Amino acid sequence: MLTQPLKSLSLNSLLISSTLASLRTLFSSSSSSSFLITQKTKQTMKFPSFSLNFSQHNNILFIRTILILLFSCATIRVDFCFSSFQSSLQELPLEGNFSFSENEFAAKDFGNRYHFLPLAVLHPKSVSDISTTIKHIWDMGPFSKLTVAARGHGHSTRGQSQADQGIVINMRSLREPEMRFSTGRFPFVDVSAGELWINILHESLKYGLAPKSWTDYLHLTVGGTLSNGGISGQAFRHGPQISNVYQLEVVTGKGEVINCSEKQNADLFHGVLGGLGQFGIITKARISLEPAPKMVKWIRVLYSDFSAFTRDQEYLISAENTFDYIEGFVYINRTDVLNNWRLSFTPDDPIEASKFISDGRILYCLELAKNFNPDNKADTINQDIEGLLSPLSYIRSTLFMSEISYVEFLDRVHTSELKLRSKGLWDIPHPWLNLLIPRSKIKLFAQGVFGNILKNTSNGPVLIYPVNKSK
Repeated sequence: MLTQPLKSLSLNSLLISSTLASLRTLFSSSSSSSFLITQKTKQTMKFPSFSLNFSQHNNILFIRTILILLFSCATIRVDFCFSSFQSSLQELPLEGNFSFSENEFAAKDFGNRYHFLPLAVLHPKSVSDISTTIKHIWDMGPFSKLTVAARGHGHSTRGQSQADQGIVINMRSLREPEMRFSTGRFPFVDVSAGELWINILHESLKYGLAPKSWTDYLHLTVGGTLSNGGISGQAFRHGPQISNVYQLEVVTGKGEVINCSEKQNADLFHGVLGGLGQFGIITKARISLEPAPKMVKWIRVLYSDFSAFTRDQEYLISAENTFDYIEGFVYINRTDVLNNWRLSFTPDDPIEASKFISDGRILYCLELAKNFNPDNKADTINQDIEGLLSPLSYIRSTLFMSEISYVEFLDRVHTSELKLRSKGLWDIPHPWLNLLIPRSKIKLFAQGVFGNILKNTSNGPVLIYPVNKSK
């Protein structure tokens, strides 16, 4: 069964080569024939197995016939290969199943710019399903030309979770019924790669715990963010999500199932974390946890000077006593800083702050959070925040502050998502880009990009995460 596509390719290649050789002979003689026909003459054409007399009319008919046969063979080969691949995949011993139709969902992603329809979608019920499928495709060899893409929540922006006429693995099907928690000295949770971070948050809070590092948006799969990095405002302290993983289970490109960690198969461990799916498919992960707070003081302050903005970011991420979350973003092109998709706060001085609708200017927002528990910090949290803010150079009239639960804070972008969905603005193209820029180049970058390229062309979100390279 597996050798049939290769035989088809070989025979078809011979047919095409033979046909092209015949056509080359025909075209070269046709030129002479064309000239000779104007002279009212005929010419004999010879082929390896037959000899024919052609007039110009017969030449044209012959060419048409050959081309029809050629394209018919190509169509037959495509149909044959499709049915052959489908048949071989259907025969695999799986707990889950393949779908070969109505797979349009797998040809979309958050970027909504590229749409590649797969040959099939695997809905695995076990890691063995993924391993068996990958091994089968590996054994087929390079002539199958099948690509494989693991799809979590489909939040890629350039079609990375799609596979053009290949196999998409629906990782959401791989979620296990229960997460396994360890609440010892170094707490952790074992989860399937298809699990959403928002679900991990809710389950871990039952033990008074939570992961240390997050992304801004939690309705993403574990395997998806660990394959990319996973950066948010906690990364300056704990590093990205890939720095907070104890162990992984990975299916390699050969279909092998391998456990890896810092001490076991370390090369694979570090290659897969942030490896964009090029070194294997993450199927399980052991995530580091820490005690979770109950409440958050959520703060935003504005800057008109980029140097002051970045200087304060650098100061805060290097200070010993600082906030628990440090991030920032840019307002460009008349963005309403008081009410937009990212925030809706009341500042200390609403009249003064209302002057800071960007109105063509560029403004920079420093976003901060301080975690606390009401039972032991309620009386001093405001004093602590005042002390942390006092050395900063923000515009004093633009202090925005809110007190919300820890869950509300971490799930804040989902709240914004619901607003955008209600306006039909979520499922639009997202030509988004993430860049790591060294501190030495960030000012030059801001001048060229914020002050020039984007000044009159964009009002979309621009986020700035200060991170420590050592994390």
